[in-house]
Amino acid sequence: MTAPLQPLLHDETVVLTAPTQVWSAADGSIGSAAIHGVYHSDVRVIRRQSILVNGEPLEHLAAVSATAADVTFVSIARQLDATVDPGVRAEHRRVTSASAVSESLTITSRLDHPVEAVVVVTVEPDLTDLDQIKAGLSSTFSTVSPSWSNDSVTASVEAPDATISADAAITLTFTLTIPAGGAATARWQFGVRDEAAVVHGASAPAPWSAPTVHSSDDRLERWVAQALDDLDSLRLTATAVPGEQFLAAGAPWFFTLFGRDSIWAARFMLPLGHELAASTLRVLAGLQGTGHVPATAEQPGKIMHELRRGTLNIPGEGISLPPLYYGTVDATPLWICLLHDAWRWGMPDEQVEALLPHLEAALAWMRDYGDADGDGLLEYVDETGHGLANQGWKDSGDSVQWRDGRLATGPIALCEVQAYAYEAAVHGADLLEHFGVGQPGEWRAWAASIRSKFSAFWIEDANGSYPAIALDADKNPVDTVTSNLGHLLGTGLLTDTQAAAVAARLVDPTLNSGYGLRTMSTDSAGYWPLSYHGGSVWTHDTAIAIAGLARDGFSAQAAELTDGLLAAAVAFDYRMPELHGGDAASAFSRPVPYPAACRPQAWSAAAAIAVLAAREGLTPGASAR
Repeated sequence: MTAPLQPLLHDETVVLTAPTQVWSAADGSIGSAAIHGVYHSDVRVIRRQSILVNGEPLEHLAAVSATAADVTFVSIARQLDATVDPGVRAEHRRVTSASAVSESLTITSRLDHPVEAVVVVTVEPDLTDLDQIKAGLSSTFSTVSPSWSNDSVTASVEAPDATISADAAITLTFTLTIPAGGAATARWQFGVRDEAAVVHGASAPAPWSAPTVHSSDDRLERWVAQALDDLDSLRLTATAVPGEQFLAAGAPWFFTLFGRDSIWAARFMLPLGHELAASTLRVLAGLQGTGHVPATAEQPGKIMHELRRGTLNIPGEGISLPPLYYGTVDATPLWICLLHDAWRWGMPDEQVEALLPHLEAALAWMRDYGDADGDGLLEYVDETGHGLANQGWKDSGDSVQWRDGRLATGPIALCEVQAYAYEAAVHGADLLEHFGVGQPGEWRAWAASIRSKFSAFWIEDANGSYPAIALDADKNPVDTVTSNLGHLLGTGLLTDTQAAAVAARLVDPTLNSGYGLRTMSTDSAGYWPLSYHGGSVWTHDTAIAIAGLARDGFSAQAAELTDGLLAAAVAFDYRMPELHGGDAASAFSRPVPYPAACRPQAWSAAAAIAVLAAREGLTPGASAR
């Protein structure tokens, strides 16, 4: 028996308005691939849809996207005019909103006589949880009806001009008369809602400005335009903190709130306005930990990791995460960094002041809980046995390993987390001092202690000194060269000499693929170009390094990595995926897709703005307009 396999995504077409998304083939049909379907709030409500015209399928020509939420599939209908130069064409349009999928099929004729067409749309309903689909498990649907519901998710079909029948599937039949030289249209709609939803679509306008980018190289301009369109369709609000917008992490798997992802995406977007950052900060503050609950990894002052409508079980991996899960070591210091940066980019003092109690709680978490063993560094360990084994941004089980391929044992202190904590303590102190509260001197001293202890991370190989990815349970530096070191730049943690050593490593061919930074260098035993965190390239990861290089004055290295991302952006039609393969640009004329990568992904899209800011030298007080 074949083991269940996670669906592949790279060749499929998505239309989305969070929390609704539709995955289909390039011709708009739904059902030929495991990921296909209409989804709402992490539940697939339709698993198959096909269209026949006079008993035959249309012949696909192109898919043209107006926006991330609006695509038209263009076909010819030679069953209505069997000529070499087709006289009848069809346009199947699919438009999503937060609570509906609207579809239409317009048949247009240039013929000098009317044409009769019977359009049959066949739909198979479904009620399968997204985590089952991700695990490659079969559908759980059992009851068919034009209106169906289960586990608080409700869907319905509306096609007022069609005959509707329901048997093994729902069939919509439209009888159209296309006039000579004219057109006729069939329309149908699926309404979806979830009474148990923890997130909802955002109805307010996007909280950022749209920049005008002028360059002799139009790649960045086109990437920015596609990114902002995608980000517009990823906007959500949370039931627990209504009215405040944030960005869903990505389609299809992560249409919800992730602490780390939402923070980085909002941070990247600051040159376009502070409003998204301010809203994201308030959402996360509203869910900030207040007690010590090992089952959920909650601790006082801690910023959450992810929010789901129910328990998330990952079959075959022994992972079971509660609906509100706090298993992240870096979201809390990053929340502090975002608050400070948003303030510098114009977040009003009164809005910042309202969050000062949350700031002080987050600072205290770093010292009292983040430093689990009292050594002055931040580390993590899963207390439950069924949570995430790794709790930095590289959270797969094999992401922290020695150069010889052995897995590191925890508690693990990641190098970049120390940099985040240092920056958070310094800038948290700046905020406390500005508002005349707390003990800013105490936090500056705590930051200085981290900086002195960071010497334990520095090791050497034949190419010189570099920071290890982490310290293991025995405080030994784990010697793999990884992209994590790019996150150290621009935080203030490194000396000038150390920063120069890191900058040189980032552009070394063992780490720089030519299409972005590999997560792990090619001289590591565990390197593999399609390993999730062991050799692939993540757009946001490279963008963080580019921003740090620019802040620390390494403009040539920043430009080199930027050119790599722009080359990748062209290959992906400017919709940068969550990650792609780490094969060298010198060997491959285009990057190899990672087949299960989310696309669009919030921090991959928002990375376009971070790259724009680095290239244009945008700093607080300046804006991209």
